[in-house]
Amino acid sequence: MTSRFRASEHLNSLSPRRRTVVKAAAAGAVLAGPLAAAIPARAAEAPAFLHGLASGDPLPNGVLLWTRVTPTAEAIPGSGLGPDTEVGWVVAKDKAFTNVVAKGTTTATAATDHTVKADVRGLEPATEYWFRFSAGGTDSPAARTRTAPAADSAVPNLRFGVVSCANWEAGYFSSYRHLAARGDLDAWLHLGDYIYEYGTGEYGTRDTVVRPHAPAHEILSLADYRTRHGRYKTDPDLQALHAVAPVVAIWDDHEFANDAWSGGAENHTEGTEGAWAARQAAAKQAYFEWMPVRTATAGTTYRRLRFGKLVDLSLLDLRSFRSQQVAVGNGSVDDPDRTLTGRAQLDWLKAGLKSSDTTWRLVGNSVMISPFAIGSLSADLLKPLAELLGLPKEGLALNTDQWDGYTDDRRELLAHLRANAIRNTVFLTGDIHMAWANDVPVNAGTYPLSASAATEFVVTSVTSDNLDDILKVPEGTVTALAAPVIQLANRHVHWVDTDRHGYGVLDITAERAQMDYYVLSDKTKANATSSWARSYRTRSGTQKVERTYDPV
Repeated sequence: MTSRFRASEHLNSLSPRRRTVVKAAAAGAVLAGPLAAAIPARAAEAPAFLHGLASGDPLPNGVLLWTRVTPTAEAIPGSGLGPDTEVGWVVAKDKAFTNVVAKGTTTATAATDHTVKADVRGLEPATEYWFRFSAGGTDSPAARTRTAPAADSAVPNLRFGVVSCANWEAGYFSSYRHLAARGDLDAWLHLGDYIYEYGTGEYGTRDTVVRPHAPAHEILSLADYRTRHGRYKTDPDLQALHAVAPVVAIWDDHEFANDAWSGGAENHTEGTEGAWAARQAAAKQAYFEWMPVRTATAGTTYRRLRFGKLVDLSLLDLRSFRSQQVAVGNGSVDDPDRTLTGRAQLDWLKAGLKSSDTTWRLVGNSVMISPFAIGSLSADLLKPLAELLGLPKEGLALNTDQWDGYTDDRRELLAHLRANAIRNTVFLTGDIHMAWANDVPVNAGTYPLSASAATEFVVTSVTSDNLDDILKVPEGTVTALAAPVIQLANRHVHWVDTDRHGYGVLDITAERAQMDYYVLSDKTKANATSSWARSYRTRSGTQKVERTYDPV
């Protein structure tokens, strides 16, 4: 349920089977048992705010606030239990809440899994605010958020955290903790696979389930998806990041099922696991209940946000409208009747990129747009790389789940950028559990003699297994062997790290967009440290990536 208030009007109101080695998550129980036991005893002192606070989709005059209230001990996520509960919210310019600028009420019900949202408007641009919720005399902790700059304002600098692919069972979310500790983020971008759908032990964890999931089985129903989201929202590092900066999120496949497309998924058996349409609808409903994301065009996550004259951010949904992935080598990847984006979304993206008057055009993109050829890898490296990327074991140069499998859409988009002299387009990507810094060539076969239409920064996974995990070798071993071969076969690739986990920090000025890549010491340790790995930037007007040795 979403309520909308204007600050000026409401200051005084209080109203195995088919599974790849590397894709999934799991464990627990749907309604009771292990999950109920995991909830702190204070849930009995209902109501309580056990799943943290969050904000998202910042606008110059507003932001979306989120929480979940547990009104009674039995009202755990996905249970369908618990009474309607009035929830108040308040927004202030200070943490002590002495300068309140907006407040209101909404109702948490079992129909929305006791999640609530407040789409607050009437706020000032580029301003830090504090907010909290209350129910039954209990106040939540305070959280911080920030509005976007005014649309016509000259913005000297923006800084975004960038993350993707967080498998609960594979480790701890230390990346979120380190991003939260920075204190300098205007927002953070989650590029998909915020949750994973698999049952416990069915997804890559280097053979060790670090912490159990809930429910224990593969999630299929609305109750299942709600329970899984609820488990994720108990993570203290995730709660910490949500509490200090607004998130801008898109979904990828694992918010639904592995390699999802408009009519099904690789990890879905029609009939045995119910109808795909029902499963997809359940996943979407739970996502919008549990995430501080505004429902966008056609009930999806594709939408656009603007940050002054410096940046506009186009956010894509590359699962709801796509054609089914095809096998490599049958020529169908070039079929103009097949689509990754859907016609309406591609037209929307092209029009937005062309009409934008900002210095930079960022595209939140869940799967890699840069072409990828394997090259001549040894057999021991080829097999796990093929499993990670969804390639055939024989090593043909294609990943049909990403833009490589939908070349007509890519060709049309890149031609549009070139034909309209649209510069400073940067794709921000997750999905493949590796870090990359790429030019996006119009013709990869002739690059660098031919043009680059854009650039792309790909962030590695928060915890989901990558190549060294699959091979169970020391970190860095695979990168040392595979990266030179990958770069030789892909001359638009400036850097690839196949092994490590972590996050990115994107820093943008009028002169350049720079991605600083950070890596974790050990994803299986709750106290993992973070260190800077590499930095790459693209200078305004160049459409090419270059290395820089100065992290921001």
